Amino acid sequence: MGLSKVSNIEALVKGIKEEMLLDIDPYSFVSASAYDTAWLAMVPADSDQTCPMFKECLEWVVNNQTKEGCWGECVDAIDTLSATLACVIAIHKWSIGANNIKRGLDFVQENAEKILRKTEDRFPRWFTIVFPGMIELARKVGIQLAFPSQLNAFLLDIFHKRQLLLDTEELIGNQCYPPLISYLEALPPSYDVSERDITMNLNGDGSLFQSPAATASAFMATGNEQSLSYLQTVVGRCANGVPPTFPMDEELIRLCLVNQLQRLGLADHFTHEIEEILFQIYRNYKTLEWLDKASNNIVNVGIQLHKDSLALRLLRMHGYSISPRHFCWFLNNQEVRAHIEENQEYFTISMLNVYRATDLMFPGENEVEEARSFSRKVLEKITLKDSSLASTGLNKMVEHELTFPWIARLDHLDHRAWIEDVNNTNVLWVGKTSFHRLSTLLNEKLLQLAVADYEFRQSIYRKELEEVIRWSKNKGMSDMGFGRDKTTYCYFAIASSIPLPYDSEVRMIITKSAVVITVADDFYDTEASFDELTTLTQAIARWDAEGLSGHSKTIFNALDDLVSEFVAKVRHQHGIDITYFLQQIWYETFNSWFVEAEAKWSMGGFVPSMEEYLGNGAVSIALHTIVLPASYLLNPSLADYKIKAGEYQTVTKLAMLIPRLLNDIQSYQKEEQEGKLNYVLLYLKENPGIDIQDSTAYVRDIIYKNWPEFLQHVLMDGLAEELPKSCKFLHLSCVKAFQMFFHSSNRYDSNTDMLQDIQKAIYIPLNIRSN
Repeated sequence: MGLSKVSNIEALVKGIKEEMLLDIDPYSFVSASAYDTAWLAMVPADSDQTCPMFKECLEWVVNNQTKEGCWGECVDAIDTLSATLACVIAIHKWSIGANNIKRGLDFVQENAEKILRKTEDRFPRWFTIVFPGMIELARKVGIQLAFPSQLNAFLLDIFHKRQLLLDTEELIGNQCYPPLISYLEALPPSYDVSERDITMNLNGDGSLFQSPAATASAFMATGNEQSLSYLQTVVGRCANGVPPTFPMDEELIRLCLVNQLQRLGLADHFTHEIEEILFQIYRNYKTLEWLDKASNNIVNVGIQLHKDSLALRLLRMHGYSISPRHFCWFLNNQEVRAHIEENQEYFTISMLNVYRATDLMFPGENEVEEARSFSRKVLEKITLKDSSLASTGLNKMVEHELTFPWIARLDHLDHRAWIEDVNNTNVLWVGKTSFHRLSTLLNEKLLQLAVADYEFRQSIYRKELEEVIRWSKNKGMSDMGFGRDKTTYCYFAIASSIPLPYDSEVRMIITKSAVVITVADDFYDTEASFDELTTLTQAIARWDAEGLSGHSKTIFNALDDLVSEFVAKVRHQHGIDITYFLQQIWYETFNSWFVEAEAKWSMGGFVPSMEEYLGNGAVSIALHTIVLPASYLLNPSLADYKIKAGEYQTVTKLAMLIPRLLNDIQSYQKEEQEGKLNYVLLYLKENPGIDIQDSTAYVRDIIYKNWPEFLQHVLMDGLAEELPKSCKFLHLSCVKAFQMFFHSSNRYDSNTDMLQDIQKAIYIPLNIRSN
């Protein structure tokens, strides 16, 4: 079964690479717009007004009606209504496709109420312009529309809202984007648009705001040769259905594709292709970094911000050094900022990507911090207001991003959420009358691969978890009679953080190490006497079990077996002996528990300084005890770095500090009751004029200030004392797991908080919410 699953995944990957990723026109990655294609299909030929000029567009419309009878990417989306009416009008104009027309009208008349009610009377601006326009045009050309009587109030409301827009907005104004004239094809006959208004607003390429639909209408109204040339270019480039915008930024399309691969959890299958795309984009950014983007036409702001924020995030995640000015340029332009705030819904995806880019803030990047604050405020307003996004998956996506930060999310569960929300996650960016979406064919193939890949991971994880649970039981770790049995928690956290291509041995070693740490830490914390602590710590120092008994002996034997297993694997794979290093790093950890938990501080009544506490506490959290040994399995060159216990590089020191402080923020109440020390409590003790909220805020601020430096050391090469890239990313995965456990509460000590996430990661099948 396992081999057949692997073969299926490999075949899917090969097919996608051969069919879609090898020197393919980027326009093929974007779905055609039924609405815009229909408008080009309406343009009559110069030589014979009874025939369409662009027959291929008419053929596309006839051949791309869905089985439900509509046109568009999502059957239950409001843009499907206007697209379907436009296609029906185009077919009716040339007196063909009677069955297509009937099925299209049946769909609109039978589904309009359900689709419109889903919006809860929150219609986007474009819909209040376009949908009434298509109804009027259909009736003008003799198409009979019979909506249910209970829909009359909805329709009257939409027409009323359109009239308000027409009365209050200027034809060519900057107060809203896109301006009214860009909807030329949908404006009512009573709204007098002169030929001069049209020609004065044509772009240099002859288009009207780069909209194929509006330009088709402009050409039919003016006969402008440049507009005709534009339309011919569009059809020549995109014969299989025209896009909602033309031309499109081809680099943005490629960035969106890379982003889609990453968010579906498929990046490891396309490493070479992704690197080629990002290298080319990075080279272009470096070539054009002197450009003043803030001086760009206001209408291009959304697309430019979307592209620049995607580029920064993807390039930084792949180790490219890119300045934040590439996407923070909008902050110093008050006109641009005002434009975004006045058109919040239109900029939702752009602001969401700006916000996500700021996850990768490096030290001293004040403009990135400002961009994060600005984008968050815009996104919060969008989620709170009575907007047309309230009933969409995009709104839920924004809420999720704001509520559960990237630093506290596990990749495996992120991939699941992205796969399951298929109707929204193929959205690329906002267009004039609909979203730009990934092409249906490509999206279906990627989704098929993502489902197969995710389910394969689940099957691997189930087997590995069963194995590590058996190990824990056999070694006595799950039957100690005290403390926490967190074997499943430990495995879940590491499996959901580390990409599958890494050897199973890495996940197993890390999980076993975490189990031993949890049990031993509880033993030092709550169970052992002073004599037992002393004896076990001395035994670890000697690495000799003589004199041990009971729980102490069980813990030592489990640790000794784990270290022996580890040493044998590294020696077999890489020919190096790390026995001494492992024994020393484990002794350092056990000794830190001896110092802080019972012997000198809690039992002895000695109160350390904050500096002393943190120096020992960063060791006792034991993240380095997990990460550094496992790194030898990832990269044998780690031996060249001559790492010694107690002498760690900056990335490791920060990876030790952050989890310690996270833990202390969530555990100070429990530890205060038990008479134990904690950094939050120590700061409160040393600053009598503050309260506990001030103290936790102070500790959170330390984390906040150190996180950018940690990220910079993980992602960027060329810094002093750096480890191999794979080892640094393992640091990031483990710190994110700690963030997940301790970001908003102590989920690690809860018996229930993690259960649903564990089920979704390992056991529950995917639930694809399709049309």
